[in-house]
Amino acid sequence: MSAAHQDLIDPFGRQIKDLRISVTDRCNFRCTYCMPEEGMQWLPRSEVMSFEEIEHLSRLFVERYGVRGIRLTGGEPTVRAHLPVLIEKLARLESADGPIDLAMTTNGATMRLIAPTLRDAGLRRVNISLDTLVREKFVRMTRRDELDNVLDGIAAAQKAGFDPVKINAVIERGVNDDEIVDLATFGRERQVEVRFIEFMPLDADGHWLSEQVVGQDEIVETINAVYPIEQMPARGAAPADRFRYLDGAGKIGVIPTVTKPFCGDCDRVRLTAEGEFRTCLFATKEFDLLSALRAGENDDQIAARIEAAVATKWAGHRINQVNFIRPGKSMSQIGG
Repeated sequence: MSAAHQDLIDPFGRQIKDLRISVTDRCNFRCTYCMPEEGMQWLPRSEVMSFEEIEHLSRLFVERYGVRGIRLTGGEPTVRAHLPVLIEKLARLESADGPIDLAMTTNGATMRLIAPTLRDAGLRRVNISLDTLVREKFVRMTRRDELDNVLDGIAAAQKAGFDPVKINAVIERGVNDDEIVDLATFGRERQVEVRFIEFMPLDADGHWLSEQVVGQDEIVETINAVYPIEQMPARGAAPADRFRYLDGAGKIGVIPTVTKPFCGDCDRVRLTAEGEFRTCLFATKEFDLLSALRAGENDDQIAARIEAAVATKWAGHRINQVNFIRPGKSMSQIGG
């Protein structure tokens, strides 16, 4: 068991407890709200954090600052070769509060092949992206014909023992907002928790408009009209408001980043695939930890960089306000 940690507190009194790590900027999908169809410039392999570097920085966050949760993202994390090796390294990390909660967000396309291996390596939870149940629409949204593989991947994740398996569905007006009830039905029937996510201004093409956002209230009203639901107790630092079906058939979540920002409770920070530290998904500034590590800085020096960065964490993003500035990177480059 690790020694007692020091709290990592931002200027607004929020304690950092959750670290999102992008293990690669590469992806086998080309989702329209995330990246362009062509022309992505991938990071050279030499600029991407090695497993040992990810483990080193993760250990610092966990053992020094008591970070409790690590979520692996991308790009698409499963396209990173030998991913179970990294999971084994991270699954061994413990803070003074005990083992970390190790999770991953994936598009699910290859989960049918690797779910048991990831589970055996120590991965505890998975979120699988599924924005539509209509094959033709799936092809348009992801630019890949992989719906059957994703559905098989969800089943494989459940069979492998991941609990819970959550489904992430980004709802975009005029694209898939007609499937809100169908996705809820899917979750009820498959016994997975669907998390409806408001469309955010991180599309690579920069075409986001506020009119395309289907807000939490509309999502909840649409589902409640068919399957009565009630809101569960406050989410704390979790990004989703959660609701339970009155008939006991499970739960849903809604992540209202745009219409009801949850910044006031945010306990998350991020590492990009090239080791840039970000204090917010929508941050416009990054702090280079990988170069410091490769230059031979010790943990105290790197910790000073982390603390200085967290001291700049803002109260919240400014989506829908006149002074909102889009990040210079797309979602795939930042990490979901």
